[in-house]
Amino acid sequence: MTTPVRQQYLRIKKQFPDAIVLFRLGDFYESFDDDARVVAEVCNIVLTGRDMGNGQRVPLAGVPHHAVETYVARLIAAGHKVALVEQMAEEAVKGLMNREVARVVTPGTVVEPNLLQDKANSYLVAVCVQDSRAGLAYADITTGEFAATELDGRELSSEVDRLHPAELLRMDGQASSVVKSAYPVSNVSALDLDTAQQILRDQFRVASLDGFGLVAMSLATRAAAAIVRYLGDNQKGALAQLRALRVYHTEEFMVLDPPTRRNLELTASIRGGGIKGSLLGVLDETKTAMGGRLLRQWLMQPLRDLNALNARLDRVDAFYRDTARRERVRDLLKQVGDVERLTNRVVQGIVTPREVRTLGASLGVIPALCAELNSSELLAALALDACADVSMLVEHALVADPPASLANGGAIAPGFSAELDSIALAARNAKDWVAA
Repeated sequence: MTTPVRQQYLRIKKQFPDAIVLFRLGDFYESFDDDARVVAEVCNIVLTGRDMGNGQRVPLAGVPHHAVETYVARLIAAGHKVALVEQMAEEAVKGLMNREVARVVTPGTVVEPNLLQDKANSYLVAVCVQDSRAGLAYADITTGEFAATELDGRELSSEVDRLHPAELLRMDGQASSVVKSAYPVSNVSALDLDTAQQILRDQFRVASLDGFGLVAMSLATRAAAAIVRYLGDNQKGALAQLRALRVYHTEEFMVLDPPTRRNLELTASIRGGGIKGSLLGVLDETKTAMGGRLLRQWLMQPLRDLNALNARLDRVDAFYRDTARRERVRDLLKQVGDVERLTNRVVQGIVTPREVRTLGASLGVIPALCAELNSSELLAALALDACADVSMLVEHALVADPPASLANGGAIAPGFSAELDSIALAARNAKDWVAA
């Protein structure tokens, strides 16, 4: 008779046939059958076997749970989707742990730092084409950016190329003309307008979408809803990061087609194909990953609005003319981590103790940064919320040099929690505690 664990695995695998299923068993994520062979080859680990009843021994390859992100990164880089199956309870029911797919990692839903470029966005892009018009939406779940537009179908290829998606969602075979081999493609079912509107209303918890600027933009609405539904199916934790939808119009920016971008060497040199030697490579003196991503966006989407251009240049000029202030601000920015992506990892519940410490330290720099900005009328609008309560909590709750993971404890500072201190003391002196 096939074991209950085997039956549970096969039921989940049937739901995700095109993904590598990593199945949580205690301290390991196990893969079976053909998935195990792929994992063993891609991740360079030993392929073994496991008895699953009926005298059946199936191929098995496992990775430790505390290092799973490393192996997921390798599988994604090799072109695979990965479904992570978690134990949803601490105790078994009738001898079997309840397990469910917690998230499906695809190229456009990657949040693992070692798979992301610090100074480049990772966009999940959806397109919806009808006759000569097209709707396009994109989201970066590592930063919470979510935007949509509706445009002439002839502009679609240029806009997709500008975004350089990590993954492109194509509705029922649409938009084949904009798909390039460099973009991983996932086919999704098309949505009717009523369903799409309801998906977005549910996401943003509003009764109407009128305030989002989506009136008369049915294709953009359907594209945006396709992203929300795709994330809901594959990585629900990312939905909490999408709190608002920005509607933009391509007329606000100078349209640069792919050959123009390539010939101008905006973000990549023609000779080597890398950033070095490109305009971005020359201009990028940013001190944070967030600033690097913003500069890339500005170069790829030049403003056409004169007032907006002058406001941006005035702020640049304010820093240019005040060398002392500029150097002080740059020194402060060197101490700021990638708050956007760290916040996302907190929201999804996958942040590490060291990352929380980095986030707290980054927030601790904000008051000094705001003091520099507030002393200039032109720069005051750039001032930020220091989130003092969060910074103080991190400072008091974590040890100065926390471990890389929670696996062995030691992250929470002594004295922060009396209950935790008593548990730690009991663990260190278990025999004396039991005797007492």
